[in-house]
Amino acid sequence: MSKWFECKVRYNKIVENGAQKKVTEPYLVDALSFTEAEARIVEELTPFISGDFEVASIKRANYSEVVPADDADRWYECKVEFVTLDERTASEKKTASRLLLAANDLHDAMSRFDATMKGTMADFNALCIKETPLMDVYPVKLADKCATEAEK
Repeated sequence: MSKWFECKVRYNKIVENGAQKKVTEPYLVDALSFTEAEARIVEELTPFISGDFEVASIKRANYSEVVPADDADRWYECKVEFVTLDERTASEKKTASRLLLAANDLHDAMSRFDATMKGTMADFNALCIKETPLMDVYPVKLADKCATEAEK
């Protein structure tokens, strides 16, 4: 199971007029611990950021599923409520969940959400779909995951 960490990175960015501006941007990484999350974000961003940068903060991100797409450039958070029937008490039980999916705009996010949930057997309600400020998401590479499991 993936553990997601939101890492905020602070660095000097060159803006459209050529001036440098100090910015803090959020990224999401798949890691086992805060230490690994910091190491992974530094490794992933080093080729793309010229000059010094710092990891300003790291916090856990509670996403049950992350759905990437090669043709999308924005990330949308979808809050979903799964509805199950408790057979013992005959009452409905609602379980909240958060999905993160890549899309180009809100309409595209809704379409991709519908496609992702199409095979779901449980009843659900989509509560909210909103764009996140995330710049990029870095899941564990398959080769890294296989190497980690082999070491165990």
